Amino acid sequence: MTDRPDTGAGDTRLGHGELGRLRWELYRACTVRADALFELTDAVLCADGPVHSLVELTLVAEHRRGHGAMYDALACGALEPARLRRALTALPLPRAADGRLVLAVDVSPWLRSDAPTSADRLFCHVYGRGKGNAQMIPGWPYSFAAALEPGRSSWTALLDVVRLGPDDDATAATAAQLRALVERLTTAGQWQPGDLPILIVTDAGYDITRLAHVLADLPVELLGRIRSDRVLRGPRTLRPVRVTGRPPRHGPNFALAQPDTRWAWPTPPRPTPAATPRAVATA
Repeated sequence: MTDRPDTGAGDTRLGHGELGRLRWELYRACTVRADALFELTDAVLCADGPVHSLVELTLVAEHRRGHGAMYDALACGALEPARLRRALTALPLPRAADGRLVLAVDVSPWLRSDAPTSADRLFCHVYGRGKGNAQMIPGWPYSFAAALEPGRSSWTALLDVVRLGPDDDATAATAAQLRALVERLTTAGQWQPGDLPILIVTDAGYDITRLAHVLADLPVELLGRIRSDRVLRGPRTLRPVRVTGRPPRHGPNFALAQPDTRWAWPTPPRPTPAATPRAVATA
């Protein structure tokens, strides 16, 4: 006989609210030691401040079991991630003003500098940490995918997370993650034929050209940010007649930080001017 989560979602009827259904799906996704794992999750979410040790979680009111059950759940418990992913994509998701889904993908590290015996650690690029400069600290990089709220809001709906290993290609892993996420969204009815393509927003560190090529068969549009000092090269031009020497491999420079190279910039199909602190940028 097992305990059910006190969410009012003991059955599968849709009359208890989205939060109750999500908690019920989380409980059912815990295939082994479900009660202890579910209460441990509640304890993490309801703790007053950062959690510095596992024993502290047993003192939270939401954790009704002893510390032995907690360690047993962490050592022998099991979670079905696929079921939890399907439950997250089935929730009502935020949409832009035109009704389309806007997804953001980014890598965030879980720093483990004091755990030399932890497997598959990588050097994660982080900023700050009290010194105001970039550093490389051992940890585990995780790729997060979330649905963005419209307007100026910091709220996001996390939909998927994948840990990147030492042998993983970041672009290939991101492409596989996005492909699986779009397929789940389509299965859940979040995107249907005739809807606007799903907009995927990435940071400057992603190979947006390769991602667009790999995901060309999906109903998505990719928008990638690039550095303000990025230098691109145009297509190779024909060599004038009677000019000897090695032909050029690339065309003229396309430098974003040098306005004098605007003559080499291609004509954009849809110009969007925006006033920035540095200059007027045209994308």
